[in-house]
Amino acid sequence: MAASAAGAASGQFLTRLIDPNQSKCSSSSQTLRFFRRRYQPCIMSMNGCKGSDQAGLFPVETIETRSLSPVPSPALAMDSLKAAIYQLKLEPPASASGIIRLQVPIQQQIDAIDWLHTQNNVLLSRCFFSGRSDSSDVFHSVDRNGNGNGSPKGANSLLSVAGVGSAVFFRRMDPFSYSDWKSIRRFLSDTSPLIRAYGGIRFDARSNMSSEWERFGSFYFMVPQVELDELEGNSMLATTVAWDESLSLPWEMAIDALQATMRQLSSFVVNMRNERPKTFVVSKTDVPSKKYWELAVNRALQQIDRSNSELTKVVLARSSRVVTANDIAPTTWLTCLQVGKDKDNAYQFCLQPPNAPAFIGNTPEQLFHRKCLCVSSEALAGTRARGGSTAQDLQVELDLLSSPKDHLEFTIVRESIRKKLEAVCSGVTVEPKKVIKKLRRVQHLYAQLTGRLKCEDDEFDILASLHPTPAVCGSPREEARVFIAENEVFDRGMYAGPVGWFGGGESEFAVGIRSALVEKGLGALMYAGTGIVKGSNPSLEWDELELKISQFTKLLKLEVPQRETLMT
Repeated sequence: MAASAAGAASGQFLTRLIDPNQSKCSSSSQTLRFFRRRYQPCIMSMNGCKGSDQAGLFPVETIETRSLSPVPSPALAMDSLKAAIYQLKLEPPASASGIIRLQVPIQQQIDAIDWLHTQNNVLLSRCFFSGRSDSSDVFHSVDRNGNGNGSPKGANSLLSVAGVGSAVFFRRMDPFSYSDWKSIRRFLSDTSPLIRAYGGIRFDARSNMSSEWERFGSFYFMVPQVELDELEGNSMLATTVAWDESLSLPWEMAIDALQATMRQLSSFVVNMRNERPKTFVVSKTDVPSKKYWELAVNRALQQIDRSNSELTKVVLARSSRVVTANDIAPTTWLTCLQVGKDKDNAYQFCLQPPNAPAFIGNTPEQLFHRKCLCVSSEALAGTRARGGSTAQDLQVELDLLSSPKDHLEFTIVRESIRKKLEAVCSGVTVEPKKVIKKLRRVQHLYAQLTGRLKCEDDEFDILASLHPTPAVCGSPREEARVFIAENEVFDRGMYAGPVGWFGGGESEFAVGIRSALVEKGLGALMYAGTGIVKGSNPSLEWDELELKISQFTKLLKLEVPQRETLMT
């Protein structure tokens, strides 16, 4: 009976805002889809339980991280956590609400993506996030003994995190609001920095939602029940239990749900580094087709050229459905994307609600990183392929740096981000102002911007004002958004939306580009976009789309092989 109840408790749930028709005021004149208003409580379901209208008013009573003794293997870590959970069940906390993380260091380095792949048969929510090693910002640091206190002394970088199941979810169909942000924040504390909410937000919550994106809602965040943290030189396995009687999730139900999840997980980890998709493409369909893409680009250029139009740039995108002969696990895609320099120069992510497709990506673009009051963001625009030799690569770099069209596109992006940071930050700097950022297959124009928030509550304003950037929407933002809504014939979903995590004293979000929606039995929907400015050529922009999705398509054979090939 306990397992049955726990299974039901870990099913679907939805967060709703009280009085959604209440008038809202914009947090800034340029905010599109985020709304800041006087704080209203959020009705939130935790693991399928319906919530209370008082849920979001106060922080949970208990936020705690407990570290166990290090062990040499994942199997022993599972045993240690199960024993600790059993003991915790015998000695329940007295508080009516809270969140407790139990963590055990593992004395070997385990790839988080390998651990997640091992759990592929578990039908629970899943998440994965990997930071960039080339960034001047640190994804996070933890004590080598696994205390998770963020102390710089003896710090060890957190490379990636994989999570299964949810201690608490956050999802609604309405646009992400200040109230929703506060509802997430009440479960977080800088005293437990590794308790985080991972997730993403739709590119445009005003647009019509297609069926493949419905389970993601307008935003979707989760605090994992069980996670594997990959560190430099070692690892850490952790479980998190969250409860709140006002949200109809009492302690007993929450701890039973965690035990049910633990019983489903495997402690046997398989190295996937040599695994490649063993399949071929049955069909590939682009929406829009090349013909209609050229019409859309020309329509955009005509509007940009109008004397009465404020539009200077619009980012148009394409969805490419690839149907494969066999299913490819999202974790297999991610493993392939991590090969080469792109692993160091890009964020990898995976977000998958229960019984839903997996949104995966390999994005080079940071939206923002906050540590305490310090904030950084990046401008990224202009795309060229890497040269076949050192001399050719240098020539491509010089062409990109001297291109008037790409300079215009990049300047629009950089200056837009700078102005938005200046609205909520002090001492904004841009350094470098324009350089080349090289990835394994492409190179871009790049600049970094930094500033300092006046208070931590300004984090919501940063997220609200920065997204969508001109790099994925256009300029002016509202004019570009309207053009996209009227001319694109597919649902972007979370493509080009913020993807990342909220933590107690630190948060980090990337832009969900170079991404795909992997759906069981249906292959994948791959997304790519390109900025249209005065001087853009429709055919060359189409070629840029092909280049951007090549990180996915290069993993597969693009033609059905002959029978002889299949038999060898």
